Amino acid sequence: MVVAASVVVAVGAATGTISALDDRGRSDEARPPEVTRSPGLESLPLVPSPSPSTTRSPSPTPASPTPRKKAGPASPTPSPTRTERTRQPAVASARLYRHPDSQVLEWIRGNSGDPRHAVIEARIAAQPAAVWFADFTPDTITARVRAVTSGGSALGRVPVVVPYAIPDRDCGGHSQGGAPDLDAYDAWIDRFAAGLGSSDVIVILEPDSVAQSECLSAAERADRFASLARAGRAFKEANPKARVYYDAGHSGWNAPGKQAEWLRRAGAASTASSDGVFSNVSNFHATTDEIAYDRQVLDALGGPASLGAVIDTSRNGAGAPADGEWCDPAGRKLGRAPTLSTGEARIDGYLWVKLPGESDGCKGRPGTFTASYAYDLAR
Repeated sequence: MVVAASVVVAVGAATGTISALDDRGRSDEARPPEVTRSPGLESLPLVPSPSPSTTRSPSPTPASPTPRKKAGPASPTPSPTRTERTRQPAVASARLYRHPDSQVLEWIRGNSGDPRHAVIEARIAAQPAAVWFADFTPDTITARVRAVTSGGSALGRVPVVVPYAIPDRDCGGHSQGGAPDLDAYDAWIDRFAAGLGSSDVIVILEPDSVAQSECLSAAERADRFASLARAGRAFKEANPKARVYYDAGHSGWNAPGKQAEWLRRAGAASTASSDGVFSNVSNFHATTDEIAYDRQVLDALGGPASLGAVIDTSRNGAGAPADGEWCDPAGRKLGRAPTLSTGEARIDGYLWVKLPGESDGCKGRPGTFTASYAYDLAR
């Protein structure tokens, strides 16, 4: 089985960077920030990786996705007609927000003498990444979301937030948890929406919630899709500038037509609830493969030409492992730097939804930052 998303820290504390980068190169490997006080990447030492040091990061609340994914058939060549349509820019600003509270930044602050410090700081800690909200805490969720969105707004930058609390998330895998039922989830979503503010924000709505829904009965799937459609509407009603993206899995999972049918039922084809789809969250598939796949999904989905896609490029610099391994596989690299200027038709952004260095559960406890893993990805 092949997974789409793996374990991520489930609090209001994944990271981001000061501004997005305009990455138009062909390589999937990350490029350094254009403006940084860290040393240039070319001059950073590549030291042997010492044994993992103990981080001072708090234990994560419910771990995020580690689904067991079934590989889909190879994707056909994308249609050139719909993919070349002219679209408006995704957001007024192309600058992404780095939230100042994250496991990697905590490690950076507490381990200045570690020989891996400079590499991890420049190549991971300096980049923008999504902030996950994976613990079901209705009483505090509005304030926690608002803290992130207001921080981005104050700097004129775009935060990326990930609601991850739908019932039966991960189909009983490592990321068990979430709301007790859909009524409670719908109420939690309303409180989440109340924290979105009035400035630009990107919402990655429930990784795996659509692509992995085959584990549910037909009735359960219909109920989940209804709640997801409702969530998208709630976000857009609360903040018309919010851009909401729905789960398209990844290029090695469901066939585009099947995924598009589920997405349509979940509200992803309607601009009242959706701005398009996301793919490759916490996975390793090459950016070129994801671009082709996402365009096929969008073509099959229908809806207005304004619908686009965002791709998680955080760990896909070397592509997916040939053996399908998903749990902290060896030999992976950082992918393209986060940006909302991709130069690709219908591709709205490359994002780091999964923070590199946060373990899937093999190199460290699920969802925790592991310096040795981060260093291996970064060097």
